[in-house]
Amino acid sequence: MKLLSRSYMWIVFALLYAPILVLVIFSFNDGGSLSSFTGISFRWYVELFHDSVALQSLKNSLFLALSSSAIATVIATFAALGLDRMRNRYVKGTIMGATNIPMMNPDIVTGVSMMLLFVALGGILGLSDLLGRWTMLIAHVTFTLPYVLLSVLPRFQQFDSTLREAAMDLGCTPTASFFKVELPAIIPGIVSGFVMGFTLSLDDFVISHFVSSPDFQTLPLYIYNQTAHNVKYSMYALCALIIVTILVLLLAVNFAGSIGRGKRRREVTK
Repeated sequence: MKLLSRSYMWIVFALLYAPILVLVIFSFNDGGSLSSFTGISFRWYVELFHDSVALQSLKNSLFLALSSSAIATVIATFAALGLDRMRNRYVKGTIMGATNIPMMNPDIVTGVSMMLLFVALGGILGLSDLLGRWTMLIAHVTFTLPYVLLSVLPRFQQFDSTLREAAMDLGCTPTASFFKVELPAIIPGIVSGFVMGFTLSLDDFVISHFVSSPDFQTLPLYIYNQTAHNVKYSMYALCALIIVTILVLLLAVNFAGSIGRGKRRREVTK
Protein backbone atom coordinates (compact mmCIF):
# COMPACT_ATOMS: atom_id res chain seq x y z
CA MET A 1 0.00 0.00 0.00
CA LYS A 2 2.86 2.36 0.86
CA LEU A 3 4.56 1.57 -2.48
CA LEU A 4 1.32 2.30 -4.33
CA SER A 5 0.83 5.64 -2.58
CA ARG A 6 4.43 6.67 -3.29
CA SER A 7 4.12 5.66 -6.93
CA TYR A 8 0.92 7.69 -7.23
CA MET A 9 2.64 10.69 -5.66
CA TRP A 10 5.58 10.49 -8.07
CA ILE A 11 3.23 10.17 -11.06
CA VAL A 12 1.34 13.30 -9.95
CA PHE A 13 4.58 15.23 -9.46
CA ALA A 14 5.83 14.08 -12.88
CA LEU A 15 2.64 15.24 -14.61
CA LEU A 16 2.83 18.60 -12.84
CA TYR A 17 6.50 19.42 -13.17
CA ALA A 18 7.76 17.51 -16.24
CA PRO A 19 6.39 20.13 -18.71
CA ILE A 20 8.01 22.92 -16.67
CA LEU A 21 11.32 21.05 -16.60
CA VAL A 22 11.19 20.45 -20.37
CA LEU A 23 10.49 24.14 -20.98
CA VAL A 24 13.45 25.24 -18.84
CA ILE A 25 15.82 22.73 -20.47
CA PHE A 26 14.84 23.64 -24.03
CA SER A 27 15.15 27.35 -23.30
CA PHE A 28 18.90 26.64 -23.49
CA ASN A 29 18.62 24.69 -26.76
CA ASP A 30 20.80 26.37 -29.38
CA GLY A 31 18.85 24.84 -32.26
CA GLY A 32 15.53 26.37 -31.23
CA SER A 33 13.64 23.11 -31.58
CA LEU A 34 11.57 20.97 -29.25
CA SER A 35 12.28 17.81 -31.24
CA SER A 36 16.04 17.66 -30.70
CA PHE A 37 18.56 19.19 -28.32
CA THR A 38 21.56 20.41 -30.31
CA GLY A 39 23.59 22.15 -27.62
CA ILE A 40 23.53 24.47 -24.62
CA SER A 41 23.35 28.14 -25.48
CA PHE A 42 22.11 31.45 -24.01
CA ARG A 43 21.08 32.56 -27.49
CA TRP A 44 17.38 32.91 -26.71
CA TYR A 45 18.03 34.77 -23.46
CA VAL A 46 20.16 37.29 -25.38
CA GLU A 47 17.43 37.61 -28.00
CA LEU A 48 14.85 38.13 -25.26
CA PHE A 49 16.71 41.10 -23.81
CA HIS A 50 16.81 42.69 -27.27
CA ASP A 51 13.02 42.38 -27.65
CA SER A 52 11.77 45.85 -26.67
CA VAL A 53 8.08 44.86 -26.78
CA ALA A 54 8.64 41.90 -24.44
CA LEU A 55 10.67 44.03 -22.04
CA GLN A 56 7.99 46.73 -21.99
CA SER A 57 5.34 44.08 -21.32
CA LEU A 58 7.50 42.76 -18.48
CA LYS A 59 7.79 46.26 -16.99
CA ASN A 60 4.02 46.69 -17.24
CA SER A 61 3.44 43.33 -15.50
CA LEU A 62 5.92 44.15 -12.71
CA PHE A 63 4.35 47.57 -12.17
CA LEU A 64 0.88 46.04 -12.05
CA ALA A 65 1.88 43.14 -9.79
CA LEU A 66 3.86 45.24 -7.32
CA SER A 67 1.36 48.10 -7.07
CA SER A 68 -1.76 45.91 -6.91
CA SER A 69 -0.27 43.54 -4.32
CA ALA A 70 0.96 46.47 -2.21
CA ILE A 71 -2.46 48.18 -2.28
CA ALA A 72 -4.26 44.88 -1.62
CA THR A 73 -1.91 44.11 1.29
CA VAL A 74 -2.56 47.47 2.98
CA ILE A 75 -6.33 47.17 2.52
CA ALA A 76 -6.36 43.51 3.62
CA THR A 77 -4.30 44.23 6.74
CA PHE A 78 -6.69 46.86 8.03
CA ALA A 79 -9.70 44.80 6.90
CA ALA A 80 -8.34 41.84 8.87
CA LEU A 81 -7.85 44.13 11.87
CA GLY A 82 -11.48 45.27 11.65
CA LEU A 83 -12.79 41.70 11.24
CA ASP A 84 -10.73 40.53 14.20
CA ARG A 85 -12.18 43.28 16.40
CA MET A 86 -15.73 42.71 15.16
CA ARG A 87 -17.97 41.01 17.72
CA ASN A 88 -21.20 40.61 15.70
CA ARG A 89 -20.69 37.19 14.14
CA TYR A 90 -23.54 37.60 11.64
CA VAL A 91 -22.12 40.80 10.19
CA LYS A 92 -18.65 39.26 10.25
CA GLY A 93 -19.87 36.16 8.43
CA THR A 94 -21.65 38.28 5.82
CA ILE A 95 -18.52 40.34 5.16
CA MET A 96 -16.36 37.22 4.89
CA GLY A 97 -18.86 35.66 2.49
CA ALA A 98 -18.87 38.76 0.31
CA THR A 99 -15.06 38.85 0.39
CA ASN A 100 -14.85 35.25 -0.80
CA ILE A 101 -17.04 35.86 -3.87
CA PRO A 102 -14.11 36.88 -6.15
CA MET A 103 -12.35 33.62 -5.27
CA MET A 104 -15.37 31.45 -6.07
CA ASN A 105 -16.28 33.28 -9.27
CA PRO A 106 -14.74 31.97 -12.50
CA ASP A 107 -12.14 34.41 -13.80
CA ILE A 108 -14.11 34.99 -16.98
CA VAL A 109 -17.17 36.09 -14.97
CA THR A 110 -15.07 38.52 -12.94
CA GLY A 111 -13.35 39.83 -16.06
CA VAL A 112 -16.57 40.40 -18.02
CA SER A 113 -18.27 41.99 -14.99
CA MET A 114 -15.44 44.43 -14.43
CA MET A 115 -15.26 45.26 -18.14
CA LEU A 116 -18.99 46.09 -18.18
CA LEU A 117 -18.58 48.18 -15.02
CA PHE A 118 -15.71 50.21 -16.47
CA VAL A 119 -17.45 50.65 -19.84
CA ALA A 120 -20.57 51.88 -18.02
CA LEU A 121 -18.50 54.31 -15.93
CA GLY A 122 -16.78 55.51 -19.07
CA GLY A 123 -20.16 56.19 -20.66
CA ILE A 124 -21.34 58.10 -17.61
CA LEU A 125 -18.14 60.16 -17.40
CA GLY A 126 -17.98 60.67 -21.16
CA LEU A 127 -14.66 58.83 -21.52
CA SER A 128 -14.25 56.60 -24.55
CA ASP A 129 -10.86 55.15 -23.59
CA LEU A 130 -11.29 54.39 -19.90
CA LEU A 131 -9.86 50.86 -20.15
CA GLY A 132 -6.11 50.65 -19.61
CA ARG A 133 -3.47 50.81 -16.91
CA TRP A 134 -5.68 52.05 -14.08
CA THR A 135 -8.65 49.81 -14.78
CA MET A 136 -6.27 46.84 -14.77
CA LEU A 137 -4.85 48.02 -11.45
CA ILE A 138 -8.33 48.23 -9.90
CA ALA A 139 -9.25 44.80 -11.27
CA HIS A 140 -6.05 43.19 -9.95
CA VAL A 141 -6.52 44.72 -6.50
CA THR A 142 -10.08 43.39 -6.48
CA PHE A 143 -9.30 39.76 -7.24
CA THR A 144 -6.08 39.52 -5.18
CA LEU A 145 -7.58 41.16 -2.07
CA PRO A 146 -9.43 38.05 -0.74
CA TYR A 147 -6.31 35.89 -1.01
CA VAL A 148 -4.22 38.43 0.89
CA LEU A 149 -6.95 38.79 3.51
CA LEU A 150 -7.04 35.03 4.11
CA SER A 151 -3.29 35.11 4.62
CA VAL A 152 -3.31 38.00 7.12
CA LEU A 153 -6.50 37.29 9.12
CA PRO A 154 -5.28 34.03 10.76
CA ARG A 155 -2.28 35.94 12.14
CA PHE A 156 -4.61 38.29 14.00
CA GLN A 157 -6.64 35.33 15.26
CA GLN A 158 -3.48 33.63 16.57
CA PHE A 159 -2.22 36.79 18.25
CA ASP A 160 -2.32 36.86 22.06
CA SER A 161 -4.66 39.75 22.89
CA THR A 162 -3.18 40.06 26.38
CA LEU A 163 -0.04 41.54 24.81
CA ARG A 164 -2.11 44.33 23.28
CA GLU A 165 -3.87 44.95 26.58
CA ALA A 166 -0.53 45.00 28.41
CA ALA A 167 0.85 47.57 25.96
CA MET A 168 -2.16 49.83 26.54
CA ASP A 169 -1.84 49.38 30.31
CA LEU A 170 1.73 50.65 29.98
CA GLY A 171 0.58 53.84 28.25
CA CYS A 172 0.25 52.94 24.57
CA THR A 173 -2.72 54.20 22.62
CA PRO A 174 -4.63 51.60 20.56
CA THR A 175 -2.87 52.91 17.43
CA ALA A 176 0.57 52.74 19.05
CA SER A 177 -0.08 49.23 20.40
CA PHE A 178 -1.05 48.08 16.91
CA PHE A 179 2.12 49.40 15.26
CA LYS A 180 4.49 48.45 18.10
CA VAL A 181 3.04 45.12 19.24
CA GLU A 182 0.61 43.59 16.74
CA LEU A 183 2.15 44.62 13.43
CA PRO A 184 5.57 42.99 14.09
CA ALA A 185 3.78 39.76 15.06
CA ILE A 186 1.74 39.56 11.85
CA ILE A 187 4.56 40.52 9.48
CA PRO A 188 4.99 36.90 8.20
CA GLY A 189 1.31 36.81 7.20
CA ILE A 190 1.60 40.20 5.51
CA VAL A 191 4.70 39.14 3.57
CA SER A 192 3.16 35.83 2.47
CA GLY A 193 -0.04 37.66 1.44
CA PHE A 194 1.98 40.19 -0.55
CA VAL A 195 3.89 37.44 -2.36
CA MET A 196 0.66 35.56 -3.08
CA GLY A 197 -0.95 38.71 -4.48
CA PHE A 198 2.18 39.41 -6.55
CA THR A 199 2.24 35.94 -8.12
CA LEU A 200 -1.52 35.96 -8.82
CA SER A 201 -1.31 39.37 -10.48
CA LEU A 202 1.81 38.51 -12.47
CA ASP A 203 0.19 35.31 -13.75
CA ASP A 204 -3.29 36.63 -14.55
CA PHE A 205 -4.48 36.56 -18.14
CA VAL A 206 -8.28 36.22 -18.26
CA ILE A 207 -9.24 39.27 -16.19
CA SER A 208 -6.45 41.37 -17.71
CA HIS A 209 -7.66 40.44 -21.20
CA PHE A 210 -11.08 42.00 -20.58
CA VAL A 211 -9.99 45.23 -18.86
CA SER A 212 -6.84 46.01 -20.86
CA SER A 213 -6.22 48.36 -23.77
CA PRO A 214 -3.87 48.09 -26.77
CA ASP A 215 -1.47 50.67 -25.30
CA PHE A 216 -0.94 48.75 -22.03
CA GLN A 217 -0.01 45.10 -22.54
CA THR A 218 1.09 42.76 -19.76
CA LEU A 219 3.40 39.80 -20.18
CA PRO A 220 0.68 37.09 -20.23
CA LEU A 221 -1.17 39.07 -22.90
CA TYR A 222 2.03 39.42 -24.92
CA ILE A 223 2.74 35.68 -24.70
CA TYR A 224 -0.86 34.92 -25.72
CA ASN A 225 -0.56 37.19 -28.75
CA GLN A 226 2.58 35.28 -29.73
CA THR A 227 0.60 32.04 -29.91
CA ALA A 228 -1.46 33.48 -32.76
CA HIS A 229 1.71 33.35 -34.89
CA ASN A 230 4.89 31.31 -34.68
CA VAL A 231 5.99 31.41 -31.05
CA LYS A 232 9.42 32.96 -30.62
CA TYR A 233 11.90 30.68 -28.91
CA SER A 234 12.82 33.59 -26.68
CA MET A 235 9.41 33.03 -25.06
CA TYR A 236 10.78 29.78 -23.60
CA ALA A 237 13.57 31.78 -22.01
CA LEU A 238 11.06 34.31 -20.73
CA CYS A 239 8.87 31.60 -19.18
CA ALA A 240 11.94 29.99 -17.61
CA LEU A 241 12.91 33.30 -15.99
CA ILE A 242 9.38 33.73 -14.62
CA ILE A 243 9.45 30.19 -13.18
CA VAL A 244 12.80 30.81 -11.48
CA THR A 245 11.62 34.16 -10.08
CA ILE A 246 8.43 32.66 -8.61
CA LEU A 247 10.42 29.73 -7.18
CA VAL A 248 12.88 32.09 -5.48
CA LEU A 249 10.01 34.13 -4.00
CA LEU A 250 8.27 31.03 -2.64
CA LEU A 251 11.50 29.71 -1.14
CA ALA A 252 12.15 33.10 0.47
CA VAL A 253 8.66 33.17 2.01
CA ASN A 254 8.98 29.61 3.32
CA PHE A 255 12.45 30.36 4.69
CA ALA A 256 11.19 33.51 6.43
CA GLY A 257 8.26 31.54 7.87
CA SER A 258 10.54 28.81 9.21
CA ILE A 259 12.77 31.42 10.83
CA GLY A 260 9.73 33.03 12.46
CA ARG A 261 8.48 29.67 13.77
CA GLY A 262 11.93 28.84 15.12
CA LYS A 263 12.11 32.21 16.86
CA ARG A 264 8.71 31.68 18.49
CA ARG A 265 9.74 28.20 19.69
CA ARG A 266 12.89 29.65 21.28
CA GLU A 267 10.84 32.36 22.98
CA VAL A 268 8.42 29.74 24.33
CA THR A 269 11.24 27.55 25.70
CA LYS A 270 12.78 30.56 27.43
